[in-house]
Amino acid sequence: MTERHSGGRGIPPFLTFPLLLTFLSLCGFPPSLQAQEAESPQTAAERTDFRQTTRYDEVMAFVSEVVARHPGMHLTTLGTSHEGRSIPLVVVGTVADATPEAVLASGKTRVYVQGGIHAGEISGKEGLLILLRELSAGEHGHWADSLVLLIAPLYNPDGNERVSPTNRRGQHGPVEGMGQRSNAMGLDLNRDQMKLDAPESRALLRLYTDYDPHLSVDLHTTNGSRHGYHLTYAPPLTPNAPPEIDQFLRGEWLPEVTRGVKAETGWDMYYYGGARQARGDQEAGWFTFDHRPRFVSNYIGLRNRFGILGEAYSYASFQERIQISYWFTEEIFEFAYRNAAEIQKRTAEADARSLIGDSLGVHAEVQRSDKPVTILMGEVVEEENPVSGQTMFLRTNTQTPTRMYEFGTFRPTEWERVPPAYFIPPELEAVMELLAAHGVEILPLDEGREGVEVELFHVDSLTTATREYQGHRAQEVWGEYVREGGVSLAPGTVMVPMDQPLARVVFSLLEPRSDDGLVAWGLISDSLGPDQDYPILRAAPSSPPRLSFEFSPDTW
Repeated sequence: MTERHSGGRGIPPFLTFPLLLTFLSLCGFPPSLQAQEAESPQTAAERTDFRQTTRYDEVMAFVSEVVARHPGMHLTTLGTSHEGRSIPLVVVGTVADATPEAVLASGKTRVYVQGGIHAGEISGKEGLLILLRELSAGEHGHWADSLVLLIAPLYNPDGNERVSPTNRRGQHGPVEGMGQRSNAMGLDLNRDQMKLDAPESRALLRLYTDYDPHLSVDLHTTNGSRHGYHLTYAPPLTPNAPPEIDQFLRGEWLPEVTRGVKAETGWDMYYYGGARQARGDQEAGWFTFDHRPRFVSNYIGLRNRFGILGEAYSYASFQERIQISYWFTEEIFEFAYRNAAEIQKRTAEADARSLIGDSLGVHAEVQRSDKPVTILMGEVVEEENPVSGQTMFLRTNTQTPTRMYEFGTFRPTEWERVPPAYFIPPELEAVMELLAAHGVEILPLDEGREGVEVELFHVDSLTTATREYQGHRAQEVWGEYVREGGVSLAPGTVMVPMDQPLARVVFSLLEPRSDDGLVAWGLISDSLGPDQDYPILRAAPSSPPRLSFEFSPDTW
């Protein structure tokens, strides 16, 4: 067992603002300089010695002030929350305005980052506000040479306003309370990327479609696993993500960010996980989370884009969680700045590749590493929250290197072939609307078609969950595809071609055996039953339909 202490720069100056003002006063600096420093907007965390988190109105005032100070910063809205709050989006770069057209016309690599999707996990929000303040002061100006930044410091504003000191039990502050995990509808926005029940999720999908960021970063706080890292991270975990995305993140991007943060702070980071003891058939090891694309960072991989999840350690102090969220984001941006061309090249290659005839996974399982790895385990001490009286935990500097197997990637256990196209019957209007919300190209067949050769999924059996999850009863079907010729497609049928960049999203949504698609969420339960086959057809592979239509994004 060894003791390790943070080194590098220690506490960054942007988090010691109150101490700086005291120092200026004691040293006799002119009142004008003190006033100038005091004018710089502060987060609620900085202003209250990290006892509070920044509330929605304070966030809006903060971003409005810093944007007004810099001509390269533009404030717009990502969308509107369930309770009608505007979700702030700050566009930073050499662009004329905040419109998607201006951002795309720049030709720069586009980077999106969000904080507060779980509004009790708010170190990302505070760190992004500090980063915005620095950008408004002219710091990090070189990023604009190759990047346009899209920064949403508070993605879940409704959850942010439901502050309670009893939220996030065990987390070390802020002691006066933090928001809740879900949005105002009671939905976990980090489980909504496929079904899109929440207005916040649909707003985020519009951003993906309109601005098309090459990278998306989602900042969180861990849920309680005890380890020796200040932050853990993950690339898209879906095995259906393009290999060039995964390889670049794991082979270069995340390792370099880890080295950069270590050099700046002395703090360690590693792939997201938690240590589990052997139990029953479960092996002991370091386990990551879920591979399904309902999670934001996983979903990004299906869009042929880079996704990074960041999880500050729940038992680090609130101040340190803000610091590590800031340094993590800054190092990600630095790498993106230096490798902007390579990032664009890899996403373009993934977009251009046709998946028709390839096989993708519909179910997956976690993989064990070939050899044990060294994981830094940590220790905590108990403290009493002075406001709520409840126990919270604080990390110590103790780190214990421990050898264990790592369960950090996934492999398909069941595959299915990618067809040339899918055909959605006209009565499934909600499915068509959902695909359009994802930005998928859909082609309406106004006149219908005769004699089409298709594959029909014949349902042998169907199960429905007895309990709801996130407002839905999960379903699973079993059966097989059978080929049928001479099928008539009714007027109003929609064809979804699979030679499009979002083919991975389409496949995951429409395949009946997909573990995160329409059936898995119970979205077409009215069209499934003991005597009903899966209503969405596939074009037969040997005879792709010879249909020529103009796709219009205004169709839906």
